Amino acid sequence: MRPFTYTNAKNTQEALQKTTATTHYLAGGTNLVDLMKEDVERPDQLVDVNNLEFNKIEKNQSGGWSLGAMLSNSDTANHPDIRQNYPLLSMAMLSAATAQIRNMATNGGNLLQRTRCPYFFETSMPCNKREPGSGCGAIDGMNAVHAIFGYSKECIATHPSDMCVALAAMGAEVEVQKTDGSTRKIPFNEFHRLPGDRPEKDTTLEKGELITQIHLSSPEFADNYYYLKIRERSSYAFALISVAAGLSIQNGMISKVGLAMGGVAHKPWKLSEAEDFLKGKKANTENFEQAAEIALKDAKPFEKNKYKVEMGKKAIVRALQQATNRTA
Repeated sequence: MRPFTYTNAKNTQEALQKTTATTHYLAGGTNLVDLMKEDVERPDQLVDVNNLEFNKIEKNQSGGWSLGAMLSNSDTANHPDIRQNYPLLSMAMLSAATAQIRNMATNGGNLLQRTRCPYFFETSMPCNKREPGSGCGAIDGMNAVHAIFGYSKECIATHPSDMCVALAAMGAEVEVQKTDGSTRKIPFNEFHRLPGDRPEKDTTLEKGELITQIHLSSPEFADNYYYLKIRERSSYAFALISVAAGLSIQNGMISKVGLAMGGVAHKPWKLSEAEDFLKGKKANTENFEQAAEIALKDAKPFEKNKYKVEMGKKAIVRALQQATNRTA
């Protein structure tokens, strides 16, 4: 690990004023510190934001709840209001990592975690995300866990978060504070970006911006929901494929649907066409299978991750069936 300076910010103003071009904010540190140990991340300053006031869950003006960015994943997932009103989010968050890591990891940090592509972690290998211009070792290498949507010739890595897949399905806004003290809200599906020709940039955040809250709209999928995570072992493993499914069902007909996948792209992959297809249709397997075909029709797998196409279709059908049957 390289030398760095450490600042324990006492308030938001101090945290914002301390930022430089190579500063990282430090909350739980469950991903950042690992990357620093591996010499992947090389900040010259860490600004600790754990003492800031954004550590609560509270009602917001849209009729939903707002999640403090410095609140832990465990406290969020197990909060009574989240379990009752956003059980899809709770289910997804509790599938991640281990209890010990969830106790440390924060909501803001979860949104910012980096890919687990092995070429990104291994500093002796080429990786445009870690070292722009060095090449992408995964394209012609071991790419069994990599993207089938939205990638570029510069990067085929996937986004690792479970929480973010649920947020993509549900819809949310990310509030950030700028270094000048002003704030802005970013629609969740615009927060993460595809790699394009700048794979080193994971999000649409500007330099020095601090995530303060995640705003959830009024609850829609409190009854019919499911988060399906397919992985190589049952705990402490990232998704090969994941599906977050939320349904509003009235008299057997789907009136509202939220659907997103993880493990398939550089960002949580919103399945908008499949959602549009399902609206107004019966909640049955035949329609779920057609929605899955629509969702995967543009997939472009590599030689070693072709399995993700069929696995993805089956995962979508299963997640929708499980969501339907929760109250059926």
